[in-house]
Amino acid sequence: MRGRRRAIKEGQPDNEPVSLPIWQELMVGVEMLYLRISPVYWGWGVPRGDGSAVMVVPGFMGTDHYLAPFRDWLHRIGYEPYFSNIGFNAECPNLLIEYRLRESIDHAYEATGKKVHLIGHSLGGMIARAAAAQRPDRIASVITLGAPFRGVRVHPSIFRTVEVVRRQILERHGEGVLPNCYTGKCTCDFLQSLIGKFPRGVRQTAVYTKTDGIVDWKVCLTGDPAVDFEVSATHLGMVFSPIVYDLVARRLAGE
Repeated sequence: MRGRRRAIKEGQPDNEPVSLPIWQELMVGVEMLYLRISPVYWGWGVPRGDGSAVMVVPGFMGTDHYLAPFRDWLHRIGYEPYFSNIGFNAECPNLLIEYRLRESIDHAYEATGKKVHLIGHSLGGMIARAAAAQRPDRIASVITLGAPFRGVRVHPSIFRTVEVVRRQILERHGEGVLPNCYTGKCTCDFLQSLIGKFPRGVRQTAVYTKTDGIVDWKVCLTGDPAVDFEVSATHLGMVFSPIVYDLVARRLAGE
């Protein structure tokens, strides 16, 4: 897949386990506690929203439930937060977009009468970018948080879990999915949407952390300094970090 190779840095493989400081992810508990006492979390000092719909898409092996603090915060600062309704994110991304996320986006768009902002954590960010490429007429912006959309380079333990999920998908759907589903070699609409040009009319933001213990931060960037933002956080803690919340508020406001 030549297009896929162009989307990744030269010499960088599509899928590869890499040595990362996964132990640092234990700090997520501290980040969750700090969030609650942060002025940003209570809406102080951040731009107010305009009532637009914002949908937060969960990461690998996650559901909408762990994103409740994020949605509560979005509501406090003036946005209409929506569930992605994709369920447990351990399924073929193509099917998640086609049969679940697309319907949620349409509902949010019709309910608010405005284009929808998508925020995706990790794998959820990859799904959000692909959905935006497929429905640019209904998406205002996409913000990815530690999303490896330029190549799946993750900690070995995560890589092994991905392989288990892939086998389960193939067993569950059989010929309903492509043989290379859940790999960089798949030719489904999800992957093709990721490797194609991102829609000009959709604002994008890629947030990454160099202390990521799950994903190689270098595959979480677009390569455009104007939309790539480094933060100090863990991978898991990006959805609980006041630093990220402040950045998200400003990017949603167009700053």
